[in-house]
Amino acid sequence: MDIQQAQSICKKHINRYVEIRMKDGKTYDGIVESVDNENVYLAVPKGGGSRSSNAERQFGFAYPGFGYPGFYGYPGYGFGYPGYGFGYGRFARLALPLALLAGLTLLPYY
Repeated sequence: MDIQQAQSICKKHINRYVEIRMKDGKTYDGIVESVDNENVYLAVPKGGGSRSSNAERQFGFAYPGFGYPGFYGYPGYGFGYPGYGFGYGRFARLALPLALLAGLTLLPYY
C-alpha cells in the first residue's frame, strides 16, 4: 500500500474505531482523529497496565490513600505526575506514519 492509498483509506475512517496493522507486524487500535500527508493520528484508550486508582480514572483526581506524592508533598494525593492528576483524559494521541501502514480494519464499537 502506498502513502496515497493509506491516506485515502484513513480519511474515509475518520471518527471510526479501527485496528491498524503496521509493516513491522505491530497492531494498534483506536479512533482515527485526523490524517495529514505523513501521519495518521489515533485516539488510543489509556489503561491496561495503569497504576492509577479507580477514582483517578473516573474523576481525574485522587482521594487520600490513593495515588502518589505530588507537588505539595502530601502522600496519597495524585497531583504532579503525568497520568495521575488533573486534566488527563481517557485517551492518548498516537501518530503513526502512513508509509509503514500495512492495513486498516474497522472494529465494532461497544
